[in-house]
Amino acid sequence: MPAAIAMAVTIRLHPVESGNPRMQKEAKEKPKYAVVASVQLPNVSDVEFEASLAELRDLAKTLGYEITATFTQKRSSFDATAYLGTGKREEMRVFIDSEPAPGAFEKAPQAAADPEAGTIDAIFVDHEISPSQARNLEKELGCEVMDRTMVILEIFHRHAKSRAARAQVEIARLGYMAPRLREAAKLAGPQGRQRSGTGGRGAGESHTELDRRKIRDRIAELQKEIAAMEVERKTQRARRQERQGLANVALIGYTNAGKSTLMRALTGSEVLVENKLFATLDTTVRALQPESRPRVLVSDTVGFIKNLPHGLVASFKSTLEEALDASLLLHVIDASDAGFERQLAVTDKVIGEIGAQSVPRIRIFNKIDHVGDATAQAGREAELRAAYPDCLVMSARRAGDVALLREAIVAFFREGLVEAELFLPWSAQQQRGDIFARCEVLEERADADGAFLRVRGEREAVKGLFEKFGQA
Repeated sequence: MPAAIAMAVTIRLHPVESGNPRMQKEAKEKPKYAVVASVQLPNVSDVEFEASLAELRDLAKTLGYEITATFTQKRSSFDATAYLGTGKREEMRVFIDSEPAPGAFEKAPQAAADPEAGTIDAIFVDHEISPSQARNLEKELGCEVMDRTMVILEIFHRHAKSRAARAQVEIARLGYMAPRLREAAKLAGPQGRQRSGTGGRGAGESHTELDRRKIRDRIAELQKEIAAMEVERKTQRARRQERQGLANVALIGYTNAGKSTLMRALTGSEVLVENKLFATLDTTVRALQPESRPRVLVSDTVGFIKNLPHGLVASFKSTLEEALDASLLLHVIDASDAGFERQLAVTDKVIGEIGAQSVPRIRIFNKIDHVGDATAQAGREAELRAAYPDCLVMSARRAGDVALLREAIVAFFREGLVEAELFLPWSAQQQRGDIFARCEVLEERADADGAFLRVRGEREAVKGLFEKFGQA
């Protein structure tokens, strides 16, 4: 089997040993360089095209690559043989085979001192391409070729930590590989079409058919595991909410919009914060701090991205299901991104796909401190508030802004709460813990018979307490 197809079909079915400390250390010591290539079709605007390229460069950074150059071409359609046209491929070959002068391209300063600084390790293509296109590109240019879908799948595979997330990623990766096996077998020659009978003769399955059946069986097995985990998670959440009377908030938005930074600011937790796309995939749940009544849980969900492979959207519904269960969504948007309207559209689309469009939402324009000086920030804030009157404009790194957001969250959950006075006899003081867990105690006074507590809470919770103590 040709090297390119073996890499695309066989190797990608095995876990990447990203957890090996030695491999991580070696990856850090030796920088990897890559180029980006993309074809702009007639129906894609210049703004959309540049935004997608910038996103792919960020994805490459997340995988540990430094982009040295970007090659683009306008065409009415992709070249069926090798994605790019003949002239553009020749231009890329000359660049890859040459020894670039230090600092001539977009490399980091330390690249000049690296004896292999001119070596290009990979080519990132900003579309999903066929195995034959990838093989032809790799053969002609002498570099590993990774299309956009493969890049995202690799990032998801490396960053998924929980059992559920890893299972979901494996399903998406297998689904990506399955339809490519037949074409890969053609490129592999007779070996790929050989039957499993003795000497290649007989009525056995071909290697391709056998691989595809194994993939189908593995996907079915993983889907059963995910279904069982989903039932278990729902049961645990129901018990937790029933026991503690929790309110749920979910952070949603475009990846790298600052959700994890905001999560840490709201909850005081040490969640991972990195300037990378998909720095974290597993849903993190923490309590809002300082704690409030009702007690609020905040969830940080996986970020959205333009052109996310459809298989991943489907596989990650359980990762996003915190948004379905939430009473309030905090939609985080990068205020410093000139293309934030594209972020809004992507997030709105995905939220609609998972059925969470009816959940109340607060739009939060984060990273206002990245806009420029104070004058520029004030202008940007005025512009955003005019376009989105109910939005919050803030920086997750400013304590005052975070405090205002916390007040807005608590105020949301206090809407519809009722206040009442509850009498607790001295003989029933052991029940105080239950009252404080289910309601907020606003005031307390006592007489010879017991304590009078003015409480605030959800109507059903307050009603339940009155029935428990036999009061009207």
